[in-house]
Amino acid sequence: MGRATAGSARRSRRGSAAASSPGAFELGAQSGRWAAFQERHRLSCEEAARLLLDAYEYRGLVKHTGGCHCGAVRFEVWASADLHVFNCNCSICTKKQNRHFIVPASRFKLLKGADNLTTYTFNTHRAQHTFCKTCGVQSFYTPRSNPDGYGIAPHCLDDGTVQTIVTEDINGKEWEKAVKEHKTIRDMSKP
Repeated sequence: MGRATAGSARRSRRGSAAASSPGAFELGAQSGRWAAFQERHRLSCEEAARLLLDAYEYRGLVKHTGGCHCGAVRFEVWASADLHVFNCNCSICTKKQNRHFIVPASRFKLLKGADNLTTYTFNTHRAQHTFCKTCGVQSFYTPRSNPDGYGIAPHCLDDGTVQTIVTEDINGKEWEKAVKEHKTIRDMSKP
């Protein structure tokens, strides 16, 4: 992306034709620092902007990476280094030993393996239990309690970014009652 001129930045603030070129902005006295930062880190303008936005929007969060056993599925997720993990006793979570923490969809990114995922649903079909077609590991899924977010398996995260894990039991055998009584679970998938 080319550099914007001062005139185009002023026009875009006034809503003129320059507004139709998204991303054009005037850096003023910071333009030298911006160019040096891009060069030092070998980043395009878009990559540098994403890094800056991630640092600002995800303050206090850590970028965790993880995936399935065979490596066909990889993801990144922004969450606290101190994880609040649910241990559910519903039929499927018990069989799979599914422990998970919940994040908003905006903080999750599938890096590879979309074509190697398959989904299992049952009962209400709201929970989307995704797993790797090759190794069978479920490293994340869309929980029934939070269909606008993801449940991430902490044991599928790469080493080095988790500081602590606090586990909370949840009575999935009486799912409706448990979710209704829980004060914060539905808010965990909100940005």
